[in-house]
Amino acid sequence: MARAATPAAARLLRAALLLLVLVAAGRHAAGAPVVTELRCQCLQTVQGIHLKNIQSVKVTPPGPHCGQTEVIATLKTGQEVCLNPEAPMVKKIINKMLNKDSAN
Repeated sequence: MARAATPAAARLLRAALLLLVLVAAGRHAAGAPVVTELRCQCLQTVQGIHLKNIQSVKVTPPGPHCGQTEVIATLKTGQEVCLNPEAPMVKKIINKMLNKDSAN
């Protein structure tokens, strides 16, 4: 005798089937760009941080994933911090990091 599925189990089954359909449809989308993140990474930014605390800086230009330039600094502690790309201090940090990289 078959048992009726509970409402929670039925919702879970529907969600799993929907996910399966979406994954299968995505595999057939020819020429679709591969984007690891589909949204902006930086929801909040800081105006600047002392250069001695920064290990590296990653600048991501605007694109289909996000309409704004994002500046993400990785600190020597491993923490990532989003910087305001328009802040004068951040512009100086980017220039110093670029000059440091080109000097090597």
